[in-house]
Amino acid sequence: MGTKDREGFLKLFMVYALLICIGFIYLYPILHMVSVSFMTLDDLLDSSIKWIPSSFNLANYKQAAASMKFWSSLGQSILLAGIPTICNLISCSVIGYGLARFNFPGKSICMGVIILSYVLPSQVTMIPTYVLYSNLGILNTIWAFILPAMVGQGINAPIFILIFWQFFRQIPKVLNEAAKIDGAGYFESFYKVSLPSAKPAFITVALFSFVWYWNEAYLTSLYVHGFTGEGMTSLVIQLQNFATNYNSYASTAVSGAASLNESINMAGTMLSILPLLLLYFVLQKQFVESIDRAGITGE
Repeated sequence: MGTKDREGFLKLFMVYALLICIGFIYLYPILHMVSVSFMTLDDLLDSSIKWIPSSFNLANYKQAAASMKFWSSLGQSILLAGIPTICNLISCSVIGYGLARFNFPGKSICMGVIILSYVLPSQVTMIPTYVLYSNLGILNTIWAFILPAMVGQGINAPIFILIFWQFFRQIPKVLNEAAKIDGAGYFESFYKVSLPSAKPAFITVALFSFVWYWNEAYLTSLYVHGFTGEGMTSLVIQLQNFATNYNSYASTAVSGAASLNESINMAGTMLSILPLLLLYFVLQKQFVESIDRAGITGE
């Protein structure tokens, strides 16, 4: 079991065994999806092939990408997730800073409303929001995501406000007071003193906001894509309608396409999550450090 100065073998074995089991539970679906996505129809029908396909069939990915209009949908997905995320960063940081640094009548009520708006399910406000967007003329456009994010009402914006509020509270007020003595105004103090110290909070909010906008299928189809498909689309929307899109593609393909099967379904699913996986692997170090310094847990 070890001593105070040295970890024992039995304790280390139990800890690593537990971590490996938990990691396998999370990785198993992804590994299974990757394996099946490369299989041919013969591999799917062959009961002796479980994990390693007889050959890596890239045609599944080519056909799935063509039916999803991958590059066009990828560009629109980046816009649908990226622009509202930038708006969230600006609006939520300003709101969080104001709540952390200023005392004013009704501040506790504002905090309560922010917390209540996060707890309140989006389904409750869905119909009034749809009517409002319709009256504003922003349905089936990206403005249905941008406009709320500009005023701190984007997807899960209340929790982003609370993240900034909690982080700005940790910054010593004497820094802002020193800047005020040197002649800096409120905005200059916020821009030059507080923002440089809030990098972990910005990274955390940016990643969470981007992922949540990227994965949001229902609100995107309701407000942006539209029931008739007139607005912008995304990879998640294309995956949601994958069977219909693929059958339409297969019926008009010049070179002919295989009938829809599990391998092609898995290839389409892999294409929809691949950008987020790459984003996480590139920013993994910054993401973990920002979570640790911001003092929140991931979802």
